[in-house]
Amino acid sequence: MRYHRAMTIHDDGQSLFKRLERLERGDSVPLVDALDALPWNRDGLLPAIAQQFDTGTVLMMAWMNAESVARTLVAAGKGTLAADEMFPTIKKRFNSINHDSTEENRRSYRELLFTTPGIEKFISGVILFDETIRQAAQDGRSFSEVLAQNGIIPGIKVDKGAKDLAGFLGEKITEGLDGLRDRLIEYRGLGARFSKWRAVITIGKGIPTQYCIDANAHALARYAALSQQEGLVPIVEPEVLMDGDHDIERCEEVTAATLKTVFSQLFEHRVAFEAMLLKPNMVLSGKECSEQADVVKVAESTVNCFRRFVPAAVPGLVFLSGGQSSELATEHLNAMNALGKHPWELSFSYGRALQEHALKAWKGDAANISEAQKVLYHRAKCNGAARFGEYSKEMEVAAT
Repeated sequence: MRYHRAMTIHDDGQSLFKRLERLERGDSVPLVDALDALPWNRDGLLPAIAQQFDTGTVLMMAWMNAESVARTLVAAGKGTLAADEMFPTIKKRFNSINHDSTEENRRSYRELLFTTPGIEKFISGVILFDETIRQAAQDGRSFSEVLAQNGIIPGIKVDKGAKDLAGFLGEKITEGLDGLRDRLIEYRGLGARFSKWRAVITIGKGIPTQYCIDANAHALARYAALSQQEGLVPIVEPEVLMDGDHDIERCEEVTAATLKTVFSQLFEHRVAFEAMLLKPNMVLSGKECSEQADVVKVAESTVNCFRRFVPAAVPGLVFLSGGQSSELATEHLNAMNALGKHPWELSFSYGRALQEHALKAWKGDAANISEAQKVLYHRAKCNGAARFGEYSKEMEVAAT
């Protein structure tokens, strides 16, 4: 962010903006510090004056609202890194490289990810886990500070995980609403500027039931409303799992029903669509389906489904990878963006699909950090290109 001139009477931000006026070209301040210093009024509006940089001539006066901040997360060519794995998940991934899942090992691995040189070119935000947002880099800076000082927005996973839905065999309900308001306040104090809550919908014989969809949609909406109330941009994640032998048409049917219910609940809970992001699954064939839809079919089915049920007011869709290979997740995103303009930004919020190759390159050995970071940078770069529909398999060959 560049500031050539700032005009404010906000006491908390005055010293910061005075300092900004004295910065040399190329100097910067943490993005979260600048956003916190802005003088939002009671209606969530900010007076903004556009001036000619060399003469100071006033070109325009307008009001900006806090909802526009959400668009930073879906800036052109960028997406978010999901580094919010719960303990069982990260343990499973560390087991794959024969590395113990200790607190220090997890901290070291996250520092590798967050300090990758140049990663900010393609990553706009990082979703953290409760443990991770309380950890620090070796130089003493909290991970929130490390990210923010590099122009990357820190976020936080706030749900407590999916549990069995009582009375509904094979279905899940995400827990974590109890005490959520206080946790959101604490997380904001720790540097988070957006949040995420994941619900899971399973396709199987006789499922999902409408009750399962309703229950999860209600929880997602309640979470989103609380997040916005506490000044955090909610990422709403209703994931229709790709586990099963269902075809792509069945996935589209369930995804459509889920989206319809989720946005109905979001509306009922008075969630501002302009100040939220959706983290959905792509419309895919089930993993065990004998006939796997090709990349073009997936792209067309996904976009068509979301055009019917996702309001244009939502700034962006940040897709989850959901068990796809790293390369296929990139191909699918690229194909969707190659279809042309859409009502919303089509971005990514990948966890394993961004980290998988880097984790294997690292192998838990500090001597491999530089190589692992190069691998992560490459994967992020490929997905950045996919944001424009400009990714090609030749990019993978060139990196080898």
